[in-house]
Amino acid sequence: MISTLTMTDEQRKSVILDYFRAFDNGGVAPDGRSILELFADDAQVYFPKWGLATGRDQIGRMFTDLGARLLSITHDYAHFNWVFSGTDVVVCEGTSFGEHVEGSWCAGSPVWGAGYWCDVFEVRDWKISRCFIYLDPDYGGGDTTRYPWLSKTV
Repeated sequence: MISTLTMTDEQRKSVILDYFRAFDNGGVAPDGRSILELFADDAQVYFPKWGLATGRDQIGRMFTDLGARLLSITHDYAHFNWVFSGTDVVVCEGTSFGEHVEGSWCAGSPVWGAGYWCDVFEVRDWKISRCFIYLDPDYGGGDTTRYPWLSKTV
Protein backbone atom coordinates (compact mmCIF):
# COMPACT_ATOMS: atom_id res chain seq x y z
CA MET A 1 0.00 0.00 0.00
CA ILE A 2 1.28 3.45 -0.86
CA SER A 3 1.34 5.90 2.02
CA THR A 4 -0.84 8.96 1.59
CA LEU A 5 -0.01 10.73 4.84
CA THR A 6 3.38 11.87 6.06
CA MET A 7 4.09 10.72 9.60
CA THR A 8 6.88 11.64 11.97
CA ASP A 9 8.82 9.07 13.99
CA GLU A 10 7.04 10.26 17.14
CA GLN A 11 3.66 9.73 15.50
CA ARG A 12 4.64 6.21 14.48
CA LYS A 13 5.86 5.62 18.03
CA SER A 14 2.49 6.74 19.40
CA VAL A 15 0.65 4.16 17.26
CA ILE A 16 3.03 1.44 18.47
CA LEU A 17 2.60 2.50 22.10
CA ASP A 18 -1.18 2.21 21.65
CA TYR A 19 -0.59 -1.35 20.40
CA PHE A 20 1.45 -2.30 23.49
CA ARG A 21 -1.06 -0.63 25.82
CA ALA A 22 -3.87 -2.55 24.12
CA PHE A 23 -2.02 -5.82 24.80
CA ASP A 24 -1.60 -4.82 28.44
CA ASN A 25 -5.32 -4.01 28.59
CA GLY A 26 -6.84 -7.21 27.19
CA GLY A 27 -6.92 -6.04 23.57
CA VAL A 28 -8.43 -2.59 24.14
CA ALA A 29 -6.46 0.48 23.07
CA PRO A 30 -6.37 3.59 25.30
CA ASP A 31 -9.07 5.27 23.17
CA GLY A 32 -11.38 2.22 23.44
CA ARG A 33 -10.67 0.77 19.99
CA SER A 34 -9.96 -2.91 19.52
CA ILE A 35 -6.29 -3.77 19.04
CA LEU A 36 -7.25 -4.97 15.55
CA GLU A 37 -8.31 -1.45 14.56
CA LEU A 38 -4.67 -0.37 14.96
CA PHE A 39 -3.78 -2.54 11.94
CA ALA A 40 -4.21 -1.88 8.23
CA ASP A 41 -6.69 -4.19 6.50
CA ASP A 42 -3.84 -6.05 4.75
CA ALA A 43 -1.37 -5.98 7.65
CA GLN A 44 0.96 -8.86 8.45
CA VAL A 45 1.96 -10.08 11.91
CA TYR A 46 4.56 -12.77 12.61
CA PHE A 47 4.81 -14.61 15.92
CA PRO A 48 7.26 -17.50 16.58
CA LYS A 49 5.70 -20.96 16.57
CA TRP A 50 2.45 -19.51 15.14
CA GLY A 51 3.65 -18.16 11.82
CA LEU A 52 2.51 -15.31 9.60
CA ALA A 53 -0.98 -13.85 9.84
CA THR A 54 -2.17 -11.66 6.98
CA GLY A 55 -5.20 -9.41 7.32
CA ARG A 56 -7.23 -8.51 10.38
CA ASP A 57 -9.16 -11.81 10.43
CA GLN A 58 -6.00 -13.94 10.60
CA ILE A 59 -4.36 -11.50 13.03
CA GLY A 60 -7.46 -11.81 15.21
CA ARG A 61 -7.14 -15.62 15.15
CA MET A 62 -3.47 -15.34 16.06
CA PHE A 63 -4.18 -13.01 18.98
CA THR A 64 -7.02 -15.30 20.14
CA ASP A 65 -4.68 -18.30 20.09
CA LEU A 66 -1.97 -16.38 21.94
CA GLY A 67 -4.47 -14.87 24.37
CA ALA A 68 -5.69 -18.34 25.36
CA ARG A 69 -2.21 -18.99 26.78
CA LEU A 70 -1.43 -15.52 28.10
CA LEU A 71 -3.34 -14.55 31.24
CA SER A 72 -1.78 -11.09 31.66
CA ILE A 73 1.11 -9.04 30.35
CA THR A 74 2.72 -5.74 31.26
CA HIS A 75 5.34 -4.09 29.10
CA ASP A 76 8.16 -2.11 30.74
CA TYR A 77 7.66 1.13 28.80
CA ALA A 78 10.41 3.00 30.63
CA HIS A 79 12.99 0.56 29.31
CA PHE A 80 12.03 0.47 25.63
CA ASN A 81 14.81 1.00 23.10
CA TRP A 82 13.59 2.64 19.90
CA VAL A 83 15.33 2.53 16.53
CA PHE A 84 13.94 4.79 13.82
CA SER A 85 14.94 4.17 10.22
CA GLY A 86 13.89 7.45 8.65
CA THR A 87 11.21 5.45 6.79
CA ASP A 88 8.04 3.66 7.90
CA VAL A 89 10.12 1.05 9.76
CA VAL A 90 10.48 1.28 13.56
CA VAL A 91 12.18 -1.27 15.81
CA CYS A 92 11.29 -1.52 19.49
CA GLU A 93 13.22 -3.68 21.95
CA GLY A 94 12.00 -4.19 25.47
CA THR A 95 10.99 -6.37 28.36
CA SER A 96 7.74 -7.59 29.85
CA PHE A 97 6.34 -9.59 32.73
CA GLY A 98 3.08 -11.33 33.38
CA GLU A 99 1.20 -14.56 33.83
CA HIS A 100 1.09 -17.40 31.31
CA VAL A 101 -0.80 -20.67 31.62
CA GLU A 102 2.56 -22.20 32.58
CA GLY A 103 3.11 -19.67 35.37
CA SER A 104 4.44 -16.19 35.86
CA TRP A 105 7.43 -14.72 34.10
CA CYS A 106 9.56 -11.63 34.46
CA ALA A 107 12.42 -10.53 32.23
CA GLY A 108 15.70 -11.30 33.97
CA SER A 109 14.26 -13.91 36.32
CA PRO A 110 15.87 -16.17 35.24
CA VAL A 111 18.21 -14.35 32.88
CA TRP A 112 17.64 -16.88 30.06
CA GLY A 113 13.85 -16.83 30.45
CA ALA A 114 10.93 -15.13 28.81
CA GLY A 115 10.31 -11.43 28.86
CA TYR A 116 12.92 -10.14 26.43
CA TRP A 117 11.61 -9.29 22.98
CA CYS A 118 12.22 -7.20 19.88
CA ASP A 119 9.50 -6.14 17.43
CA VAL A 120 9.91 -4.69 13.95
CA PHE A 121 7.02 -2.50 12.80
CA GLU A 122 6.00 -0.68 9.66
CA VAL A 123 3.55 2.12 10.36
CA ARG A 124 1.94 4.25 7.70
CA ASP A 125 -1.23 6.32 7.56
CA TRP A 126 -1.71 5.84 11.35
CA LYS A 127 -1.98 2.04 10.97
CA ILE A 128 0.42 -0.82 11.62
CA SER A 129 1.02 -2.53 8.29
CA ARG A 130 3.64 -4.99 9.53
CA CYS A 131 4.65 -6.30 12.96
CA PHE A 132 7.21 -9.08 13.27
CA ILE A 133 7.57 -10.21 16.88
CA TYR A 134 10.83 -11.81 17.94
CA LEU A 135 10.85 -13.61 21.30
CA ASP A 136 11.05 -17.06 22.83
CA PRO A 137 7.45 -18.27 23.20
CA ASP A 138 8.52 -20.92 25.77
CA TYR A 139 7.39 -18.77 28.71
CA GLY A 140 7.56 -21.66 31.17
CA GLY A 141 11.04 -22.84 30.18
CA GLY A 142 9.62 -26.29 29.49
CA ASP A 143 11.52 -27.03 26.28
CA THR A 144 14.06 -29.13 28.20
CA THR A 145 14.13 -31.98 25.66
CA ARG A 146 15.82 -29.81 23.05
CA TYR A 147 17.65 -27.60 25.58
CA PRO A 148 18.60 -29.90 28.47
CA TRP A 149 20.52 -27.21 30.37
CA LEU A 150 17.17 -25.61 31.19
CA SER A 151 16.25 -28.51 33.46
CA LYS A 152 19.25 -27.65 35.62
CA THR A 153 18.08 -24.04 36.11
CA VAL A 154 14.28 -24.25 36.26
